[in-house]
Amino acid sequence: MNKSERLEHLLPNGRGVWIPIDHGMSDYPTQGLEDTEELIRQLVSAGVNAIVAQKGVVSHYNHLCKDSSTSMVIHFSASTRHGGRDASRKVSVGQASEVEARGGLAASAQVNIGSEGEAEMLEAMGDLTTQCHQLGLPVLGMIYARGPNLNIVEGDPTRGVAHAARVAFEIGCDVGKTTWTGDEESFSQVTSAAPIPLLVAGGAKTNTHEMLSMVEKAMKNGAAGVCMGRQVFAHESPKSVAKALMMIVHDGASAEDAMKAVNL
Repeated sequence: MNKSERLEHLLPNGRGVWIPIDHGMSDYPTQGLEDTEELIRQLVSAGVNAIVAQKGVVSHYNHLCKDSSTSMVIHFSASTRHGGRDASRKVSVGQASEVEARGGLAASAQVNIGSEGEAEMLEAMGDLTTQCHQLGLPVLGMIYARGPNLNIVEGDPTRGVAHAARVAFEIGCDVGKTTWTGDEESFSQVTSAAPIPLLVAGGAKTNTHEMLSMVEKAMKNGAAGVCMGRQVFAHESPKSVAKALMMIVHDGASAEDAMKAVNL
């Protein structure tokens, strides 16, 4: 399977619902990740396009995605809550050559621009995109504008989010994870900053209706889908939330209709 075919599988018709469950690396116990196998079974049953996880999780559970429309993406960045000043400094914990061997379809990494260690994170991301380019593997770039050194361009209504999306594109990522900027006008500036598919994050767990309404607005303003974890796996019914997201992203349903359809 070449890169184009992999991307089509992960983003059918250019749209995707990706659920990251890599949070246990940085913070555990984590609500919703206590029974990882059951969570993955629910997400696969809901038909999500991708599950993003650390390589050990992918190695152990990729068989649950066999003969389904769900693929696994290996996240190669790591830090823990115990890192003190280094907690936001993500280091690389793997290589692209592990992706297929461990049962993944693509790779993922994170950069926190504006944080301590930004240069090293960019270097690691660039190394991963080089490796993946040589192997024909897609890369998801989780690029966040956060940290004490963030230097926002005067008048930028996106507060650095558009720049983060641009970094994902320019460093060679095939897909970018971005954040909602609070309103449709500024978010459209984010999605116009890069020609690659951008998946909107969920952020801290909030009201499900508010989250789904945000996704509806994001889709109308250039998002290619979602890449959100806690909003899904920390919910009492991850499968239902995932199904609602699939309806909004792939079928163009409204948040109201999607909630009614899955009894949320």
